[in-house]
Amino acid sequence: MSTWKGRDGMRKLAINGGEQAAGELAVPPWPYVTDEDRKAVMEALESGQWCRLIPNSRAEAFETAYAQYHDAKHAIVVSNGTVAIELALIAGGVRPGDEVLVPAVTFIASASAIVRVGAIPIFVDSDPETLSVAASAVEAAITSRTRAILAVHYGGYPVDLDALLPIVEKHDLLLIEDCAHAQGTEWRNRKVGSYGHFGTFSFQNSKALTSGEGGVVLINDDSLYRDTLLYGNIGRDWSQPGYDHYVLASNYRLPELTAALLRSQLNRLQEQVEQRMRAGNILGEGLKSIGGVKPLKADLRITQRGYYFMVLRYDRSQFADVPVSRFIEALRAEGVPCSSGYGMPLYRQPAFRREHVAELLSRKIDEVPDYPNLFLPVAEHFCTEEQITIPHPVLLADRDGVEAVLETVLKVKTHAEELSEQQALS
Repeated sequence: MSTWKGRDGMRKLAINGGEQAAGELAVPPWPYVTDEDRKAVMEALESGQWCRLIPNSRAEAFETAYAQYHDAKHAIVVSNGTVAIELALIAGGVRPGDEVLVPAVTFIASASAIVRVGAIPIFVDSDPETLSVAASAVEAAITSRTRAILAVHYGGYPVDLDALLPIVEKHDLLLIEDCAHAQGTEWRNRKVGSYGHFGTFSFQNSKALTSGEGGVVLINDDSLYRDTLLYGNIGRDWSQPGYDHYVLASNYRLPELTAALLRSQLNRLQEQVEQRMRAGNILGEGLKSIGGVKPLKADLRITQRGYYFMVLRYDRSQFADVPVSRFIEALRAEGVPCSSGYGMPLYRQPAFRREHVAELLSRKIDEVPDYPNLFLPVAEHFCTEEQITIPHPVLLADRDGVEAVLETVLKVKTHAEELSEQQALS
């Protein structure tokens, strides 16, 4: 890393009117569009076949390629990542009143999908070193009503599958891997999404593989695959065209134009995964040398790391007791895109007030967990004191851009006393 040397224009923080340390950080535009993408979409458009209910559909071609890339036997592409979770829950046998364990630190869809199928989300605390769901907390939360675990590979950092899988087997639970953040992530040389009964992914506009919207469900079990096909296609059997419906279900299908774009975008995914990994390694090592901001724990079992965002942990004691929110403001002012992730443990979202959940579940309020008064210490501390996230397009910048992020952190650390004094006066 090049060391910030305090040039004349850099002696003042940008938040106070100084020159930006990362003013020349060129973050590539996202999504990234090529002529190959344009050609694929135009061919689908001009074909006049925009619904996947055709032989050898573009959706089917994408499913085959995506399953192969992610080490799974089957894939079913759907309209978005949220309904991918809903479909997995339904096809996996989760029914109204069942409990499903879910991390407290994740996007709302991980838990709202549980409520939408009539089940009850039970929030579980994080591991203090990795911030993924803690296996010990999972086991402690299991009751006679627990039917499934929804494990989230948050930011693309995988859960400890070595610890989680024996718990799933011991208690005969359904495991759904929420891989919305984790395209390309590997655990022991095998991609996530292929370990559980289901792996669900999102292709929303900000994701590392995107078509604006879209999702996919990965499955290895042939019986579960057949059930998922039925529930995803209004209860119809794909092998029997017509109007025979075998289960009451919804329509989760993805249009052909979107599938064409996904198939084209998939051709570049591995190259982009490797580029983000290289940048993430440079950034992580550089931050360790500066001190006060560090990446998640290194783990040799993670043989490839996909990124939605790079999750960092902030230590305010090394920044003159400046709160993480103020530190993020200072980084942004210097030209570094960053945020605090989703901002709070999920159970603190207004949507999880008991009256809202009780209404959806048709239950009395006192039969619903008291989510607003839940307190999971690791999740609370991480969200309020530590979490910094850097979006994955930053990791597609060149090496100079990555080093500009490091120079910015060093600059803010050098001026931490100044930030602390301003905080005291505000």
